[in-house]
Amino acid sequence: MTERLYSTDQYARETEAAIVDVDPDDGRVLLDRTVFYPGGGGQPHDVGELVIGEDRLAVVRVAEDRRGVWHWLDGGLPRAGTSVLGQVDWERRYRLMRTHTAMHALCGVVWERFASPVTGGNMEPGTGRLDFELPDWDPEDKAPIEAELNRQLEAARPVEIAFLPRDEADRDPSLIRTKVSLLPESLREVRVVDIVGLDRQADGGTHVASTREVGRVRIGKVESKGKGFRRIRLVLDDRSARSAGSA
Repeated sequence: MTERLYSTDQYARETEAAIVDVDPDDGRVLLDRTVFYPGGGGQPHDVGELVIGEDRLAVVRVAEDRRGVWHWLDGGLPRAGTSVLGQVDWERRYRLMRTHTAMHALCGVVWERFASPVTGGNMEPGTGRLDFELPDWDPEDKAPIEAELNRQLEAARPVEIAFLPRDEADRDPSLIRTKVSLLPESLREVRVVDIVGLDRQADGGTHVASTREVGRVRIGKVESKGKGFRRIRLVLDDRSARSAGSA
């Protein structure tokens, strides 16, 4: 199994690793350790490079299976046993971290006001959308939700990561903020992301360490997705955030 450094050290930008298997038909390699997030929970996979001496091979796709984390490369494939330096595209990753934390904070604000579950979501660097079951939605709710969301982000709430045994997590239904639990039955340990005092839920993605790193956000369109369902879009305001280099 690949050692998934992104799961415990979300600020790790690079790591030395070894190629443990090669799939030439699919143009991918399996690493023994990685900083590349393979995607999931609405967060897209990372991109970046594998560095071998003077050669830099672009990592264009990342995904995981039961064996570990695979990296698709643009160009020729190194042989198994080759030592590499994996470097994630940090600017893109850091914007995704900020976006993902903003979306969890939005979950917390909406839950506090409506106790409404999430029915879907997706993100790109700097933008995201969440679908909620909101039968009592009023268009006048948009401005106060945006104001409260930014107030919570400015409060510099710590974002903590914990790992719970599956049976313990199953006894805490509040960890699942989606309408239907997306945790696979085979998962024996559940990763929990806790925006302390605001939102705590099972999640495998990458996040910033403090809500203040997100900066301010704007809520864009709130769309109807059928009777009682709303899609809320948010956008990072990069003018208000710390630069990735100061993280």
